[in-house]
Amino acid sequence: MREVWLDAVKWDDKGLVAAIAQDVTSLEVLMLAWMNRDSLQLTLDTGDAHYWSRSRQALWKKGETSGHIQHVKELRLDCDGDAILMKVEQMGNVACHTGRRRCFFNLFDDGRWIVSDRGADEATESARVSASLGKSHA
Repeated sequence: MREVWLDAVKWDDKGLVAAIAQDVTSLEVLMLAWMNRDSLQLTLDTGDAHYWSRSRQALWKKGETSGHIQHVKELRLDCDGDAILMKVEQMGNVACHTGRRRCFFNLFDDGRWIVSDRGADEATESARVSASLGKSHA
């Protein structure tokens, strides 16, 4: 039996959809990965995030080997139906395969990408970078 809710997703030509994992408490964006129908169904069935690995061409459960599992607390589909947002409880405080809390640690600053793992002062950092971005577009 086909699941109608899965049919609402606009899968790309490879049968994939972008999936964003966001911390349910801090609302920090942790990572972006890809899902296919099977991984999205597994995520719903188990309550843990499952993704599709484009490089390995295989399903994978986030944290299956590292222990950094993502328990899904809320699942959302964007207005166009082509992106999934999952609010997750990140186990082990690591979401990125590099061992960092989040995948989005490369910060554009003054015409270059810099590694920035700072979290406590992100509002100030964001304002400074926004000012820098404004200069580059002037």
